[in-house]
Amino acid sequence: MSDLLAAIAKACATGGDAPALTGPSGRTLSYAELARRVGATARSLSKAGMRPGDRVLFSVRPSPAGVVLALGIVAAGGTVVFADPGAGPELFAARLALATPRWAAAESLLYAAAGPLIRGAARRRGVLLPNYAGLPVRHIYAGTWLPGVPRGALAARRLARGGGSLPAAEAPDQEALVVFTSGTTQAPRAVVHTRGSLGAALSVLAAACTLGPGDVVHTDQLMVGMPALVAGAHWTMPPFGFSPASDPDRYATGLAGATHTFATPADLAAVVSLVHSGQLAPPAGLRQLLTGGAPVTPALLRRASDALPRTEIRAIYGMTEILPVAVVGAGEKLAYAGAGDLVGRPLPGVSARLGPDAELLLRGEHLCHGYLGQPPLTEHATGDLARLDAEGSIVLIGRKKDMLIRGRTNIYPGLYEPVIARLPGVEAAFLLGIPDEVGDERVVLVLVPTDGTGAQRVLADHPLARSVREQLPTLIDASALPDEVLVVSRLPVTGRTGKPERGALLDLVRGAR
Repeated sequence: MSDLLAAIAKACATGGDAPALTGPSGRTLSYAELARRVGATARSLSKAGMRPGDRVLFSVRPSPAGVVLALGIVAAGGTVVFADPGAGPELFAARLALATPRWAAAESLLYAAAGPLIRGAARRRGVLLPNYAGLPVRHIYAGTWLPGVPRGALAARRLARGGGSLPAAEAPDQEALVVFTSGTTQAPRAVVHTRGSLGAALSVLAAACTLGPGDVVHTDQLMVGMPALVAGAHWTMPPFGFSPASDPDRYATGLAGATHTFATPADLAAVVSLVHSGQLAPPAGLRQLLTGGAPVTPALLRRASDALPRTEIRAIYGMTEILPVAVVGAGEKLAYAGAGDLVGRPLPGVSARLGPDAELLLRGEHLCHGYLGQPPLTEHATGDLARLDAEGSIVLIGRKKDMLIRGRTNIYPGLYEPVIARLPGVEAAFLLGIPDEVGDERVVLVLVPTDGTGAQRVLADHPLARSVREQLPTLIDASALPDEVLVVSRLPVTGRTGKPERGALLDLVRGAR
């Protein structure tokens, strides 16, 4: 089995003084410097008391320093636990209880945000930040020291000083990464990857894209950046949270010289619009563009192929538990005339089969170890309904899960509907996703008033919609705020139990648009 750190170490030994990683500021680390800093970080953490198996709550933005710290934690025997500070206090606390971290690594700004002034201002804007400084763990801060950083916290930049080298010994079974994917405050769910499963994922992705020394990969996504490093390419990063549409000139500058990039469907749609409007020239040297993280529609691919005629566009299908699974080129996807969503043939090393209800079941060396606190997985039930065509390609025909995808954000309705339903005048609340032409989902909050009667229909300009919209920023996470709030007179139900029928409700909303 492959090993993440062994693959990185091999690439660093081969790469030497070649550029490995350039951050948004323009500062570049060579492969030799990357290896030295990761090794020094691992040694410093071990000296500070980190032990094999220690979990580290990780809230550091994508940057060269963040990559060094994450790899250093794993090299020291620890586990990186990705933590979303915008998850809301109750969900954050539930995830914390499940992960039981002994350490936390966060931006110094997040520690400063624990102060009453910043914390209060953030709350008024609908952002409920956790109190990182109050966590009963050892602390590491990234960036410049700010008031609020706990006494005794370790500075990430100091950990990387001095000599060091990446460990040569392989440890494919070592827990390396924990990523929360779904669940409620009562039952949060976290995917556990090992050094072996992550290393195997890099090998599988190598079959999906052509990377090698001399290539330049522009992305803030680890799933593409890490394979770039292993292949000896140069990984460059855009600013954290950057959207192409917000600054076309800066986006064009970042892509200058890039041979490969990754864009979510929402970002790809923005790039296409910029090209068609003349605000952005098609990047001359961009050979390959990978897209994924949400459904990629033929309409978007058609527009993207027209805007970027010299760039090969490929759509990646996968999920946190096993990534990647399949890849399909824009031409093949556009030529597909059958029903369903063609996502491509399973990549080498991926085994796909269908369950009795047509649910897609997957296996592979890059399958995660399992879910935190649960038995190991031997196969992943995706929640996607599919069929396998004559050539073995996967065609998605539906989704069992209720999760909504907007841009780069996964929204779980079950986390927020009960809270909204407790508001005065609200009988029930449902968050629905209506896909647009680029494969993103427009989030619609549908309310049923307590005095709802009569035929099932959408009530235009209902005062309840305005009232609830005004209260939402203080109730739910900013990332889950709906694009539209509607009121329906009566809820569609099914069966003797009167279970809400989401499909019928969605049809009702669509019919009123």
